[in-house]
Amino acid sequence: MNSSIVIATDKAPQPVGPYNQAIKAGQFIYCSGQIAINPLTNSIECLGDIERETLQVLNNLKAVLSKAGAEMNDVIKTTIFLTDLKNFQKVNNIYSEFFKGPRTPARACVEVSSLPKKVSVEIDCVAFIG
Repeated sequence: MNSSIVIATDKAPQPVGPYNQAIKAGQFIYCSGQIAINPLTNSIECLGDIERETLQVLNNLKAVLSKAGAEMNDVIKTTIFLTDLKNFQKVNNIYSEFFKGPRTPARACVEVSSLPKKVSVEIDCVAFIG
């Protein structure tokens, strides 16, 4: 029996393919990767500005988590996809504003050859609410 719940909010970009913003399965929330689309305008207003892209991505994730009844401090795992690892420190600086304290999530960060809509960063996450 599948007891998963689709999570959808208009406070984050709508999916552009056959996926959902997030799925809640039991006490876990699996958030799809977010890119720097502004949900109010459905456009990327900061393309090429890695700090602004990262801020928009994390705000999008925060909105999806909120709709699912979670907060950023419920996140247990993130994956960061960068088109240039030289941006790692800049992304890390913004990331650390959202994830503070001793219980920060486990994380992977990888460089990829490209991302949707030519953005520089994409982040997904898993949260646990219990």
